Amino acid sequence: MKKTLLAVILGLLICVPAYGKEPPKGHINQGNLIEMPKSVVDISKQNTYPNPSYDVPQLQPSPLTQSLLKTAKLKIENPTLIRLLNESNIHPSKLSIGYHARIYLGQWPLNYESNKTTVNWEYKKINEEKMNNIGGNETKKFFYSQNNEMKVTGGLTAKVPNQKEVKKMMLMKAAEKTNMPISFKTVVGKGTKIDRIYHVEPKAVGHVYGYVPAVNEKGKITYGEVYLVLDGGKKTIEVKNIVQQGIGAWIPIQDHISLRFFGTKL
Repeated sequence: MKKTLLAVILGLLICVPAYGKEPPKGHINQGNLIEMPKSVVDISKQNTYPNPSYDVPQLQPSPLTQSLLKTAKLKIENPTLIRLLNESNIHPSKLSIGYHARIYLGQWPLNYESNKTTVNWEYKKINEEKMNNIGGNETKKFFYSQNNEMKVTGGLTAKVPNQKEVKKMMLMKAAEKTNMPISFKTVVGKGTKIDRIYHVEPKAVGHVYGYVPAVNEKGKITYGEVYLVLDGGKKTIEVKNIVQQGIGAWIPIQDHISLRFFGTKL
């Protein structure tokens, strides 16, 4: 619907479509990528559930879009809005000399500014493995195996307009800051095994807990009403009624499990 707004110029212009709770103390990103602890295991090969890989879109603005964005006087990073501008060609008509038009493209989340990125390595407990060696005379070995399929979802910590667009921009920023395979949903399949061996001494009980880690992203989102202004042969973007809002999100790390082992001797 937003694309068709450009068509109101009719013969003067031709518009052609081209087309949670607080985490325990963790690692804080202060300019460098967050390092995964040794307790976190990559299960992308072992996972019995094939999670679809999510590539964060890196949409490049077209030359026309670049020229329009430079006139906005406000950073515009929303990939959907950039795609809308990319898919439109504006050709001035000879009759457009002296013509002035101001076209409302809608209210958009324009950009997201990250203030803090942390990781809760034990965001969601998904499994527990137990080895009872109370009556044993020798040390026993066991390893982690996922008992049931578990789906872990993240999300925004508050209700905001255009949540889908906001999640895209927060995901892009968090992926850039962490360099981790993050997604708002990940699944660990039943029977997924990890070949890390644990030892339980005689007269002891061993427990291995599995958790899906997640990135906690916090920052602010900027909204604004976007107008396409056509003044003769000049084309500009104007943004009005700018509003900023604080926002946070939990974004699971896909195909990774954090393991914690406890041994209790009786």
